[in-house]
Amino acid sequence: MMGVKDWVLSQLVSKSVVSSSQLSAGDRFSNDESLNEEFSNQVAADTSRSPISNQESQNDDPLQQVVVENSCQSHSGTDEKRLDPMAKIEQLQINFLRLVQRLRQSQDNLVVSKVLYRMHLASLIRAGESDLKRTNLRSDRARKIAAEQEASGLPELDFSFRVLVLGKTGVGKSATINSIFNQFKAVTNAFQPATDRIQEIGGTVNGIKISFIDTPGLLPYSTSSVGRNRKILCSVKRFIRKSPPDIVLYFERLDLMNVGYSVFPLMKLITEVFGSGIWFNTILVMTHSFSALPDGPNGYPLSYESYVTQCTDLMQHHIHQAVSDSKLENPVLFVENHPHCKTDITGEKILPNGQVWKCQFLLLCVCTKVLGDVNTILQLRDGIELGPSNTTRLPSLPHLLSSFLRHRTVVGPSGADGEADVILSSDMEGEDEYNQLPPIRILTKTEFEKLTKLQQKDYLDELDYRETLYMKKQLKEEAHRRGEEKIRKDGTLGSDGSSDNQEPPEAVQLPDMAVPPSFDSDCPVHRYRCLLTGEQWLARPVLDPHGWDHDVGFDGINLEIVTELKHNVVASVTGQLSKDKQDFSIQSECTAVYVDPRGPTYTVGLDIQSATKNMIYTVHSNAKVRHFKHNVTECGVCVTSFGEKNYIGAKIEDSVSVGKRLKFSMNAGCMGIFRQAAYGGSLEATLRGRDYPVRNESLSMTLTILSFNKETVVGGSFQTDFRLSRGTGMSVSGNLNSRKMGQVCVKTSSSDHVEIALIAVISMFRALLRRRATNHRETLETG
Repeated sequence: MMGVKDWVLSQLVSKSVVSSSQLSAGDRFSNDESLNEEFSNQVAADTSRSPISNQESQNDDPLQQVVVENSCQSHSGTDEKRLDPMAKIEQLQINFLRLVQRLRQSQDNLVVSKVLYRMHLASLIRAGESDLKRTNLRSDRARKIAAEQEASGLPELDFSFRVLVLGKTGVGKSATINSIFNQFKAVTNAFQPATDRIQEIGGTVNGIKISFIDTPGLLPYSTSSVGRNRKILCSVKRFIRKSPPDIVLYFERLDLMNVGYSVFPLMKLITEVFGSGIWFNTILVMTHSFSALPDGPNGYPLSYESYVTQCTDLMQHHIHQAVSDSKLENPVLFVENHPHCKTDITGEKILPNGQVWKCQFLLLCVCTKVLGDVNTILQLRDGIELGPSNTTRLPSLPHLLSSFLRHRTVVGPSGADGEADVILSSDMEGEDEYNQLPPIRILTKTEFEKLTKLQQKDYLDELDYRETLYMKKQLKEEAHRRGEEKIRKDGTLGSDGSSDNQEPPEAVQLPDMAVPPSFDSDCPVHRYRCLLTGEQWLARPVLDPHGWDHDVGFDGINLEIVTELKHNVVASVTGQLSKDKQDFSIQSECTAVYVDPRGPTYTVGLDIQSATKNMIYTVHSNAKVRHFKHNVTECGVCVTSFGEKNYIGAKIEDSVSVGKRLKFSMNAGCMGIFRQAAYGGSLEATLRGRDYPVRNESLSMTLTILSFNKETVVGGSFQTDFRLSRGTGMSVSGNLNSRKMGQVCVKTSSSDHVEIALIAVISMFRALLRRRATNHRETLETG
C-alpha cells in the first residue's frame, strides 16, 4: 500500500499529464491511466499569441510508460546513478532541457515551465529530509549542464516515441506523416485510398526518433461499412499488442465540418474495439486548416478563431458521448499539408494565424513523454478510468436502516390487516347503533335553503353522524364475512362444498382517473378504463400529474395480484413499470405470508427497485406473534444488494394497544456492511380518533435515535390528521433532531372553501415580483 507521500506525489504528477501509462490492446486500452486537467489548462494558456494555439495546447496528450533508460540514457552515467531514482530524474530533466533548446523554445515558455515545476516538486516530495538541499542543487545546475551538453553535442541524446494514426480515408493521415518528416515516406492519393495495410514508418526529426503506425482509412459510417471498419480496427489492435504506441492521432478534415457533422458512430466503434482508455492518449488532428472558411449566419465568412472553436467543441462532444464521460479534454492540433501552404523564414508550414504546427506537435509529445517517464521512475500508480463514473453513490446505512425499521402492513388470507378487524370485532358484542337510529327525511335543496344557519348545521351534523355509523356497520359486516369465510375454508361450515360452485362476482368499473388539463377536445381517459373482475390480476395505468398539453398523460403501468396459493398461504405481487426514451424504472414488491393456526405469522418477500442504471434488491423475512389480544411482537431480517455491496439488517418490534384508541410501538435494529454498522430505534405513541377506522384521524408522537460512526443523532417528530369541518381536512407534521435540523409541514384540503386556492395565487404573484426585482438589480449591475 502506498504511503501518504506516494499518494500525494502520484496526485501531483498525474495532474500534469492526461495519462502516463502504456497503451495496450486489452479490454482497457491503457493499464494505468492518470488524468490532468490543471496541466492541460496551463498548456492551453501557453500559446496565447492566438486563439487557435490555445486550442492546440488545451490538453497534453498522454504518453507510454517506457523504460527510462530508452529516453534518458547517459554514456557517462555510473551503475550507482542508474539505481538512484533521484539521479534518473536529474538526467531526465537535463535531456528535457536539451530537447526544449533543440526545438527553439524558451525555458520561460509556460508549458516548459510547468513540466519543470512538476518534475522538481515530485523530486522534493519523493526525496528524504537529507536530500532536500541536494534536490535544489540538482535543479539549479540542470540548466547549465543541459546548455553545455547541447552546445557540444555530447553525450548523444536518445529520445523516441511511437504514434498510432487513425481516421477516415482521405483525411490526410499519410500526408501529415510526410510533412512531419519533410520526406515522401507514405504513399498518398487525393482520389482513392492510398494505404491498404498497416505499416510502420520511422524517421528522425530534430534528433528525435519518431515511429508512426499508419493504418488503412476508415469508411464513413453506414450499415454496410461497419463490418469493414471493425475488421480494420481489430487488425490494428492485434498489430499494437506487442509494441503499444505512446500517442494516438485521430484525423478529421476541418473544411468538411459543419453543424450537422457527426462522427459519433465511428468514435463509438473505436471505443468498443480498443476500450475507452484510447481517448486518454489521443490528439485530435484537423487537416486542411488553410482552406476557405464557410459563410456565417450573416452571409460573411466566419473568423478563423470562431470556426475552429466550433469544430473543436463538436469533436469533443462526440468523444464525450462515446466514452460517457464529459471530464475528458483532448488536445487539438491543426495541420496543413498543401505544398503551396505559406511558410516562415525557416521553411516550416504555418497556419492562417501564423502558428508553426510542426513545432507545436513535437513540443506536446516531448512534454507528455517526459512526464510519463517521471511517473515510471517514481513508480506512481493511478486508478483513474474513463467512462461512466464508477463512484456510484451508494445508499447510506442510516437511510437503509430507517427504511427497514418502518412498519410493513401484512396482508393475511382474509385480504386485510388484522389490526382493524380486532377493533371492529370488539364492537360487535353490542347491538348495532345504526339500526337503532330513527328514520330521517332527506331534504331537497330548496327545503335546505329555507332552514336557518343553526338548523343547517344541525342537519349536516346529523347526516355526518349517520354516515359514520353506516360506514362502521359496513366494515363490521365485511369483517364478519371474512371471519365466516375463514371458518368455512377450515371445514367447520359449508361441508357440502357449495362454496366451490359460487358464481364469479360481476365486473365493476373503477372510477376514471383525472387527467391534466389539455387543449384537446376529446379526453383519452376512455382508453385506460379498468374493470375489477373476479380475476386476481389488476392492471392500471400510471398517471403523470405534470404531463404536457396534448399528451396522453400516462407513462407507465401498475400491476397487482393477491392470491391464496394454499391453505393459510397468501402471495401478493405489486409492481410499477415506467419507460420513456431515456429512462426505465421499476418498483416491485413480492410477498408471501403464512398464517399458522396456532397464532404466529411468517412473511418472506423480495423488493426490486431501479436506481439510475443499477438495481437494488432486498430480501426480507418477518415473524409476528400475538401474545395477548392487544400485544404483538415482530422480528425480522433483511439483505439488501446494490452493485457489489451487500447490506445485512435485523430488527425487533413490539406494539401494545391500550383500549381502542391508544397504541404504543417500540422498535430497534441494526444495518451493517463489512466493518461498518448503524444502530437505531424508535418509540411511538399514537392516539386514534373516536371513529377509527372509519375516519383516519390520529395524533402520533415519535422519538428516534440513530448511531453511526461514533455519532448519535436524537430526533423527535409529530403528525396529526383531523377534520376542521365536514368538508375540510388538515394534516400537520413536524420534526426536529439534535443537529438543530427540522421542518414543519401543513396540508389542507377542502371541498367547501374554494378561497383556499387563493393562497397559490398570492404565492405566484410574490414569485413574479421577486423575479422582476432580481432582473432589475442585474440590469443595474451590468449597466
